[in-house]
Amino acid sequence: MKIIISGGGSGGHIFPAVAIANAVKARWNDADILFIGAEGRMEMEKVPAAGYKIKGLPIAGLQRKLTPANIVKNLQLPFRILKSRQMVKRIISDFKPDIVVGVGGFASEPTLKTAASMGYITLLQEQNSYAGLTNKILAQKAAKICVAYDGMERFFPKDKIVFTGNPVRADIEQMNVTSSEGRSFFELKHEGKVLLSVGGSLGARSINQMLINHLHFFKENQIQVIWQTGQWMYEEAVHAVEEAKADEWVKVHKFISRMDLAYAAADIIISRAGAIAISELCLVGKPVVLIPSPNVAEDHQTKNAMSLVQKGAALMVRDAECDSVCLPMVKRLFDNKQQQNEMSAAIKQLAVRNAAEKIVDEIAKLIK
Repeated sequence: MKIIISGGGSGGHIFPAVAIANAVKARWNDADILFIGAEGRMEMEKVPAAGYKIKGLPIAGLQRKLTPANIVKNLQLPFRILKSRQMVKRIISDFKPDIVVGVGGFASEPTLKTAASMGYITLLQEQNSYAGLTNKILAQKAAKICVAYDGMERFFPKDKIVFTGNPVRADIEQMNVTSSEGRSFFELKHEGKVLLSVGGSLGARSINQMLINHLHFFKENQIQVIWQTGQWMYEEAVHAVEEAKADEWVKVHKFISRMDLAYAAADIIISRAGAIAISELCLVGKPVVLIPSPNVAEDHQTKNAMSLVQKGAALMVRDAECDSVCLPMVKRLFDNKQQQNEMSAAIKQLAVRNAAEKIVDEIAKLIK
């Protein structure tokens, strides 16, 4: 069994890719798995850390903010795509996979497009409720498209769609840790309210800035905070907490490796609305306030969030309003135990388990 898995750029693409690889290994112990990612992106570190080989492509995305530097990058993009496709052709010719799987991210497009043109079987894993242009194009040649939301025939041929859910990290799917263990791990008091704030693996400036602006809120309302800042605002957040003398209430982390313990410790969660974050939150089953990123294609995070809000499974705050609206909403939610229970019950109804194994079932059918 030889398989190429391509994609990355953020934890939302990398974690499901690794989950699929782990499920492949569980099915075929001697499977040979090769990842293809984008040079300089998170996958080039996280995939080897998970024990898998990876090749990097010089691919990048279209820069939407038209600064002089970004205009130059956009002009270079066709050459990067051409070079990436040439590299993929050599990689595939040498590796000779049974199947090529795309999970989204910059590297998926040249990898799956080239693989399909060479006659290899391709499978697409669409994580969002709203498919982007690249995946709509890749779907034309894909043998199967594994999805996590209903109604995806709006974007893809109906006969290719299989509902599998989104693969998530095994420790979160199993969640065999307690709230007490989580609070001990993050050095919190075992009694009292706990808020978890996560802006995705790369951080979220607006969420981080909101917390920096209102550090007094947590002491005044006796709310303990586990705060994942991401790399870019970590130092600023640490300095702000020290200045505000809020370190008793607010615990700052650049990146949380034990998200199972963070979820277990929390009573309420503030999060971006990336597809994998939402899949994890459904399994965790805690009340959540979603702040969709405005900087994503087709505003797909808002569409992801609305799919929960419409079912009473989450609250949503628009990014531009988060500084003024979010924390008062969190306080009202902490004060309303009935609403917490109703939201928790509703979000648990949306959980999908064993998604990685279901995707591997489809891989097994295709390579026969």
